[in-house]
Amino acid sequence: MPDSPSPKSSSPKRTTRSQPSNLDPEKYAQLKAELQTPYRGLRQFIYVGCGASGFIGAFIFLTQLLAGRDVAAAFPNFALQVGIIALMVWLYRLEQRATRKSKS
Repeated sequence: MPDSPSPKSSSPKRTTRSQPSNLDPEKYAQLKAELQTPYRGLRQFIYVGCGASGFIGAFIFLTQLLAGRDVAAAFPNFALQVGIIALMVWLYRLEQRATRKSKS
C-alpha cells in the first residue's frame, strides 16, 4: 500500500501565547522588548567605552598640539579622535531614540 498523507499537517502550528501567569507583567514586557532588540545594552556600553577612549585620545593629542610638539602628526590623530567621539555620540543617540520609540 503506498504511503498516504497523514491526517495531521506536517507543518507545525503556531500558537499565540498570552502572558504566563507566574511572571510579573513588567518583567514580561521587559523580556519581550529584549527579544525584539537583543544586545541593545551591550551596544550602548560599547559606544560609551569607545567614546571614552576617543575622549582620552583627543585630550592627549590636544595637549601635544598645545605644546607644539610634532604638530604635523598630532593634528590628524586629534581630528580622528574627535571623529570617533562624534560617531559614538551619534550611534548612542540613535539607540536612545530607538529605545524611546519601542517603549511608546
